[in-house]
Amino acid sequence: MKFAEKLLNLRTKGGYSQELLAEKINVSRQAVSKWEQGTTLPETDKIIALSDFFHVSIDYLLRDQGELNSDLDLAQIVIKFLASAQDMNEICDELVEIMKDGIIDDEEKIKMKSIIETLDTLSLTIEEIKQKMKL
Repeated sequence: MKFAEKLLNLRTKGGYSQELLAEKINVSRQAVSKWEQGTTLPETDKIIALSDFFHVSIDYLLRDQGELNSDLDLAQIVIKFLASAQDMNEICDELVEIMKDGIIDDEEKIKMKSIIETLDTLSLTIEEIKQKMKL
């Protein structure tokens, strides 16, 4: 699988628009579109940003291979998931606090956005595990 296909898959599975992804890594929507079409490749700093954003290795993004191949890769993904999953306890506590009065104010909306981003990250990691295990 080529870089363009991998980027498109990661973005769509994560539920991100080209515009939102572009905003998150400080590029134009057109740049993301060109990357997904395979007409251009991102600069090194943007590849690093994409790797960090989607929690995949730079090697995975750039090598022409469909999936991660070794058991070590799966173990690393599971460890990443477990580290992220530890945030769930904090998220539950924050959600209880937010919902105590039954009203979500502007400050709480900001907290909710952060919670959603954390859950999105967990979801992407789960998708990586499913892909690796071919589930």
